[in-house]
Amino acid sequence: MASVLRPIGHEDRLSIVDHLGELRARLFLCVAILAVAFGVCFWQNHALLRILNHALPSSAKTSPNHISGLTGDSAKAGRAIGALGEDLRGLAGSPTLSARDRALFADAASRAEAAAKALPQSQAHRLPITTGVGEPFTVTLTVSAYFALLFALPVLIYQAYAFILPALNPRERRLALPLMIMAPVLFTIGVVFTYFAVLPPAVRFLQGYNSQNFDILVQAKTLYNFEILAMLGIGLAFQLPIGLLGLQQMGVINSRTLTRHWRYAVIVIAIIAAALPGVDPVTTALEMVPLLLLYLLSIVMLRFADRRAAAHAAAELQNVDGEPPPS
Repeated sequence: MASVLRPIGHEDRLSIVDHLGELRARLFLCVAILAVAFGVCFWQNHALLRILNHALPSSAKTSPNHISGLTGDSAKAGRAIGALGEDLRGLAGSPTLSARDRALFADAASRAEAAAKALPQSQAHRLPITTGVGEPFTVTLTVSAYFALLFALPVLIYQAYAFILPALNPRERRLALPLMIMAPVLFTIGVVFTYFAVLPPAVRFLQGYNSQNFDILVQAKTLYNFEILAMLGIGLAFQLPIGLLGLQQMGVINSRTLTRHWRYAVIVIAIIAAALPGVDPVTTALEMVPLLLLYLLSIVMLRFADRRAAAHAAAELQNVDGEPPPS
């Protein structure tokens, strides 16, 4: 178990059985971490569902006991009945009426206030609808599983890195460690960017488009699948710099390649953005912007990597020629 908690050194010698045992132990630990994360997420599923419901526009927020599409009209009726109750309450306190009339007005005011409170209020709830008997339970399980995977991702990446570490030499290890640290960081940045910058305008546009001709209802399963797949897809797309840097280390591309073929890169990025969840132009444009910025960042990173590789090659050449390496 100790080998699961720390990477095995490059100089350690393990048999095939030892490697399989280590793989089994690391897989068991990953499953255990996912199970614990799932349990915590399922325990706090109300908070996670509120986070996902935040992207819903006001016009699409529905009450838990009202799915007919008349929530807005019911809220207006509730406010009107509440105002009527206040007027009746005022008449009940009028000194010019008899005691019997004041009692009748007070009773009518109480009934009107109770009726106003019984009507659904569109601004008091931010909940999508469910249409199946078991859908609330299955949707909750799905959301909890997705968030468990998201929270456990850093540990899973570390376990993958620690398992392949013995196969890397010291130079490759120095390169792999920053990449393994960058991967969850970039993924988290992509998820946060999607949640705050992509989902609200995308959901608002999709729900508000031509809304005067539709009775717009939001199903929980469809909404959550769209949001979670968008966050996961853009989070994975944010790994673009790591992939390009890996190709540079393999000698496939360099910074000049990216600069020279930027037009083709824009087309590829547009295709990737179109393949991500959201078929509308607003969502696609919002997904393209960060990918283009990451492409520019990748050019800068590869330029620094090319310079370091050139300096390292020059130093090795000087060492071979017997000259002292540059200080």
